Amino acid sequence: MNRLIKQALINDPQSPFNGKTVDILIQNGVIHEIGDSISAENCEVLDFAQATVSPGWVDIFAHLADPGLEHKETIATGLKAAAAGGYTGVMCIPNTNPVIDNKTQIEYLLHQSSSAVSTIFPIGAVSKKAAGQDLAEMHDMKNSGAVAFSDGTHPIQSSGILVKALQYVKAFDGVIIQIPDDTSLGGHGQMHEGLVSTQLGMPGKPMLAEELIVARDIKLARYAESKIHFTGVTSPKSLEYIRRAKESGAQVTCSVTPHHLFFTDKDLWEYDSNLKVYPPLRTEKEVSALKAAVLDGTVDSFATHHLPHEIDSKMVEFEYAGFGIIGLQTSYSVLQTVLEDLPNSKWTELLSINPRKIFGLPAASITIGAKADLTIYKSNDYQNFTSAAIHSKSKNTPFLNRNLKGKVLGIINGSKLHLN
Repeated sequence: MNRLIKQALINDPQSPFNGKTVDILIQNGVIHEIGDSISAENCEVLDFAQATVSPGWVDIFAHLADPGLEHKETIATGLKAAAAGGYTGVMCIPNTNPVIDNKTQIEYLLHQSSSAVSTIFPIGAVSKKAAGQDLAEMHDMKNSGAVAFSDGTHPIQSSGILVKALQYVKAFDGVIIQIPDDTSLGGHGQMHEGLVSTQLGMPGKPMLAEELIVARDIKLARYAESKIHFTGVTSPKSLEYIRRAKESGAQVTCSVTPHHLFFTDKDLWEYDSNLKVYPPLRTEKEVSALKAAVLDGTVDSFATHHLPHEIDSKMVEFEYAGFGIIGLQTSYSVLQTVLEDLPNSKWTELLSINPRKIFGLPAASITIGAKADLTIYKSNDYQNFTSAAIHSKSKNTPFLNRNLKGKVLGIINGSKLHLN
């Protein structure tokens, strides 16, 4: 199928057409021509008034729950949600049942996702069963298609295991992803430890638990001369450590989630279990620091931390509810709503260019001869996100019926197309 995108603004700092409003002709999944008023026969015309096109976005931390947890999500529903959210690629975490800790599981993910519009990029477990005790067969998983390694929602607590993993992946230029959390501190915490948790009588989790792991892991990455990526960073002190590590030449990168930029711990006054997330929501002070870190370049990318739960895991007392929300479909609109001052070029860097560079994923650019790996969106449109619009199998989101700025129109991934 050949396609012609009419009069779209190109947002791609890597492209000679960056900042220009042009037509894009795609033939057999490849960008064949870019220019003004292209005419072509036998092609599907995509004409969106005042649309922007950027290289396809990549989410670096999403739970697709398959195999074993298909009552929460399947690969098919998760990747539909990703496509609707503008993501042509999704890095999925290994916390399934069984855990993605061997090459057979990696191959299963790639096989099951082969017909989807969005591409799956598997994250292999660092340790067997993500238990943090014995290293998994990371080299075999890498050869089968794993793009990074992490124990996902079970951050590695052992310094010895982590440094061995860092040394191991260095041989093939791999990256370890870590949610920074010392689980021995506030292990039973339900929310951020602070004034609001005290007022609500809720056990809290201190930011110190995050900061200790960031400081430790930076030292371990420096010692191993290897790469580590922190996801779900919430603490200004953590950002300071990461900033200094980068300045010293350490191979450290980080990401933040859209919901940590949107909500604060004060939003938990109604005990909404859809706001029970991991890491927990912080205060307005921390949210301001996260936004500043996005603007000044300390933050390298965004991560949705898409974590689907069936209704029975959320419609219970707050302390018994599962941690996490779905986030693939709302990610861009949430970010556009809270980061209106972010320059156009930074959007592409944070959502496409940087994730691809950090994890060695296939590059994407809007240039003639390149694969058509594109996200189409409008930055100034508003949308009301409704339950009926959800493609995920689960509906655990705090963004229902909120008026959000920014709307994804669709994605093109080679010869595959998804339109909202």
